[in-house]
Amino acid sequence: MALPPQFLEELRSRLSVSEVVMKRMRLQRAGREFKAPCPFHNEKTPSFYVNDQKNFFHCFGCGAHGDQIGFVMRHDNLSFMEAVEHLAGEAGLQVPQASPQERQQYERQKSLYDLVERATKYYERELFSPGGRNALDYLRRRGLDDEGIARFRLGYAPQEGGPLRALLLEAGYSEADMVEVGLFKRAEPGRPLRNFFWNRVMFPVTDRRGQVVAFGGRVLEGDGPKYINSAENPLFHKGNLLYGMSRARQAAADGQRLIVTEGYMDVISCVQAGFEGAVAPLGTAMTETQIQVLWKLAPEGQRNPILCFDGDNAGRRAAQRAVERVLPILVPDATVRIAFMPDKEDPDSLIRSGGPDAFAAILDRALSLEDFIWEMVRQGEDPKTADGRLRIETGINQMMEKVTDKSVQYSYRSVLREKLRAAIRASGGGFGGPGGERSVGRQRRLQPGDVPVSRLWDSRFRSGTLRTEPRRRERYLVLAIVHHPELFQEVGEILAGAEFADGEMEALRQALVACLTAESALDAEALRRHLSGRGFSETLDSLLNVDTPKFAQPGASFETAKSGWQEVWLSSEDGLLQRELRDAERRFAETFHEDDLARLRALQRELLILRGHADDLTERDG
Repeated sequence: MALPPQFLEELRSRLSVSEVVMKRMRLQRAGREFKAPCPFHNEKTPSFYVNDQKNFFHCFGCGAHGDQIGFVMRHDNLSFMEAVEHLAGEAGLQVPQASPQERQQYERQKSLYDLVERATKYYERELFSPGGRNALDYLRRRGLDDEGIARFRLGYAPQEGGPLRALLLEAGYSEADMVEVGLFKRAEPGRPLRNFFWNRVMFPVTDRRGQVVAFGGRVLEGDGPKYINSAENPLFHKGNLLYGMSRARQAAADGQRLIVTEGYMDVISCVQAGFEGAVAPLGTAMTETQIQVLWKLAPEGQRNPILCFDGDNAGRRAAQRAVERVLPILVPDATVRIAFMPDKEDPDSLIRSGGPDAFAAILDRALSLEDFIWEMVRQGEDPKTADGRLRIETGINQMMEKVTDKSVQYSYRSVLREKLRAAIRASGGGFGGPGGERSVGRQRRLQPGDVPVSRLWDSRFRSGTLRTEPRRRERYLVLAIVHHPELFQEVGEILAGAEFADGEMEALRQALVACLTAESALDAEALRRHLSGRGFSETLDSLLNVDTPKFAQPGASFETAKSGWQEVWLSSEDGLLQRELRDAERRFAETFHEDDLARLRALQRELLILRGHADDLTERDG
């Protein structure tokens, strides 16, 4: 059965030769290749080599040669179709039926590849012609020698397009072909063709296999945009490709970092300085597809490309937009890091002025995704104030709502909430007592071994002391609502999701939520009548006869009551911890995974300690 050629191309692109071979025998790294004793004849010295960049295996002893399919046919003793079906299963592909139209389309595509390749060679020759002197001088000034120019296949598009047109016509291509791949354009029907690129330095753009599919052109003089790129065509979809992608694929396999820069010269400078995993988008901001392509290029455990941005405000905004595109597509074991260049520098200029070490230092300081998000939501907010803390947590929630993968969302939300809790502890934030002084109850430092928790949770305990008197805080929260029922419109959702340690206050909290949810227009007097009618008369009398801070008193303004309520709620870790605990409960209910159960138990224990019930742990664990 004949198969569509494009299916076979997709199959080969999804499974590298080394990946297929290593499932059947041991390979040893040898520079950019792999080597081993040949499996097809007896030998003591390895002569069997695998080259992923060129997509073949070869034995210098017996001459065995082929691609992924050929190796499986030979090694597993399978027919061509059996080998294809086996590999398609590994790659998650459905083996299709080839239609005449699909074969015709593939042949057409091959013809267009050849056309673009001929144009590439023409531009390369023109660079070293007398007409290309200015372009060559420009590249020399940018630090490129003949070897570097040849390595990146740089060229020059002259002012006149006639010679290229004549060359392609002689090779059998039509004007329609030239227009289709973006080398020429026709202003009006019936008018002569005009070359799309003229008087520009040419940067060939390749697909992931290294075949040229498009060009970027930099103007040398005159009007017009500094850079232009080929229009999209059957070979080229700019949102799916990156400049330097085929080279970066091999670099990532060799363990090098993937680095996203802004332009062609940034990539070239990086590669020449030894950073061969450098790529750049093609005249637009990074797309979701390009980010996913980067993750596919890297081996497992190394899917964390570094996105480089200018260090000014515009660069910060561009980084934020990029992160907002990343969040919806985040998956486990895939993330990004963010690096900012020094003022008025880009990777190209930094490498030329400071050398590779200067650029490497910037990469080493790249922010993790969670650290950058924390900077975003923390910016301009003061964790010492209740409003600042509330806005930070709102920012965290808004960013996390963009993450569609629930396990990833849960993980990042937990880390960011921990950063907020650490900031609260570091700020010394607290709540005022009756006389305006900070009320700090009995404190206890958790000792190693008190609770069996992971490193992540253990760091919370080791970072400082924990409050152990939440009951006074709970009374203040309830009293503020009793005296100012309108406050429920602002904080009702938080209060409804809380859980108080004091049994009496917990019952009153539930009654408050029920009353104000059913009748939101109650004033203070009507609310107290409702609560008394539900059996809370004595509880209210005892509450009203104790000293309270100003915000929880009847005469406080709405803004004072609101600010004080938020301050009390956020001054303790209890509120954040309760929300984290509810997230953990939902997570475990969805997965029933042992790791999620362990996290749930650790959070439950932390809440017990925070509320002063550390002595109950032994009994509970028993």
